Amino acid sequence: MESIIITVCLLLLIAYLFDISSSKTKIPSVILLLLLGWMVNNGFDMINLSKPDFSKYLPIIGTIGLLLIVLDGALELELNKHKWRVVLKSFSIAFFPMLLLAFVLLQVFDYYTDASDQVKLINALPFCIISSAIAIPSAVNLKPDSREFIIYESSISDILGVMFFNFLIQSDSIQSAEIIAFGGQFFLILILSFLAVLGLSFLLSRLKHQITYAPIILIIILFYAFSKLYHLPGLLFILIFGLFLGNLDELKQYPWIQKLNPDKLNLEIMKFKHITIELTFIVRAIFFIVFGFTIDLNDLVNLETLPVACIIVFSIFLIRIISLLIFRIPVMPILFFAPRGLITILLFLSIGSQVRIDIVNNSLVIQVVLLSVFILMMGNLTTQRKIK
Repeated sequence: MESIIITVCLLLLIAYLFDISSSKTKIPSVILLLLLGWMVNNGFDMINLSKPDFSKYLPIIGTIGLLLIVLDGALELELNKHKWRVVLKSFSIAFFPMLLLAFVLLQVFDYYTDASDQVKLINALPFCIISSAIAIPSAVNLKPDSREFIIYESSISDILGVMFFNFLIQSDSIQSAEIIAFGGQFFLILILSFLAVLGLSFLLSRLKHQITYAPIILIIILFYAFSKLYHLPGLLFILIFGLFLGNLDELKQYPWIQKLNPDKLNLEIMKFKHITIELTFIVRAIFFIVFGFTIDLNDLVNLETLPVACIIVFSIFLIRIISLLIFRIPVMPILFFAPRGLITILLFLSIGSQVRIDIVNNSLVIQVVLLSVFILMMGNLTTQRKIK
């Protein structure tokens, strides 16, 4: 048991060093984490140790990671009048290219399957989402306005992508009745989330206690469990709850909100953000190391999926450059910041075998992730933007 604890701690410390060094080397830490996991796998072979089956743990780690990423992204978004311009531009670049790329992949997958459009969209959507877990740390050396845009765009992309994916998975078909039902669920969750944040703010404003983060965590777990029990979109609750939680102070002009002392809640949320970031880092590092452990080299050189992976990555950056030009956003260096990563892998693992099409497999996912991250790395190396 002690040896397992020592190994995990050492691997996470190495992951931390990768995270620090990535800002200097311009090499995204995800590549190093995947390589580390692969090296650990080979280490087992070299010393003839029996290898544990980590693949069954990936969905569990992935689900926790997904919750943290959505919560972290929601807390990161500031919805005030000073940020509306960057929020709207970020939303546009996250939303419209996602839809356009999904349509393109729909046509690509037509060649490989005669499944319904809904099934093809379920398989296409994981490739349409920018990975904030990779994009944000890689943007550390960009100018402040470019870095802010990347933070908002990738966070919004994660959130929208997960919402659309869950809607497609949970709906029997894409019809008006399903959309209306989803709208009703959204409205219900909107009310419950707002009431939960008001209740939490009231609690924290009235009580003087050293434990402040436990109620926030417990409310998140409680509502997520209830939403899953009653077949409501749990991630949507976390998104809306996080948005209200991080922006309640924007409503303090109303007297009844002032009574809840939103400034105190905002102070606690600022501290809570740091805990969320730390937890997200640990879960992300574990996930990529474990995923690297499960990688088969044959997946990397699979010639059947490689042309499709190249088409997907080419489409990603072609659509991106057109979108940036249309919305009059500086192309360089933002063009390169469209990596696929944690969200792509998590959603791929969430696709049931009954709806997964053959061409969308481990090989295709790994190739798309690595190619898009490689382009990000090369873009970072060539632009060499520094914070002034």
